[in-house]
Amino acid sequence: MSRREPWRVSVLTLFPEAFPGVLGASLIGKALQNQLWTLEALDIRDFAANKHGSVDDTPAGGGPGLVMRPDVAAAAIDAVALAGRPLIYLSPRGAPFCQQMARVWADGPGLALFCGRYEGLDQRVIDARGMMEVSLGDFVLAGGEVAAQALIEACVRLIPGVMGKESSGVEESFETGLLEYPHYTRPRVWEGRDIPEVLLSGDHGRVAAWRRQQSDEITKARRPDLWAKAQTKAD
Repeated sequence: MSRREPWRVSVLTLFPEAFPGVLGASLIGKALQNQLWTLEALDIRDFAANKHGSVDDTPAGGGPGLVMRPDVAAAAIDAVALAGRPLIYLSPRGAPFCQQMARVWADGPGLALFCGRYEGLDQRVIDARGMMEVSLGDFVLAGGEVAAQALIEACVRLIPGVMGKESSGVEESFETGLLEYPHYTRPRVWEGRDIPEVLLSGDHGRVAAWRRQQSDEITKARRPDLWAKAQTKAD
């Protein structure tokens, strides 16, 4: 089914020059050129009330660093027509981003993302604007721009027409609840290492069984949490 409107992304950031960045390359960038999705990057500093463009102030209660002001952040957010799009704040304390989120959001009209800086964003604007806090992992970045680009790419690649083949994402990591199996290509022997014989057998049943076994073993070893979930679903 064709999409009537492009998938829309609005990014609120102190560094709009960081976009599209990697999102302008390869298939994601081609899809942007072909308007399968659109991107606008708004400079939060444009919504500052004073001539110095101040967007932060000292934290209430004391402590190190600076906090992004709620009045400036709210003015920037209110300038974006959400039109049913989730408003996301990239934060290390947010809900963990996952493939299921990407699938759900890719099926919607798009996203609006707020890229924090400094010590973070005043909690009052998070509450007042109903922002959803999302984290890409248990680590801290200097700002939300890199996280925003990763999240956007994960969603955009799921939009029909973006990937080279519609079926190319079906067997990837997380799509089945397991990590993906290893891949090989020519030459058949490289630095004394052979491609597994089963992959050269031409027996599609054996290949499928081998790949599933590899996915099971890799997931069990590297992500016991995912393995446990997969076993629960199987039961």
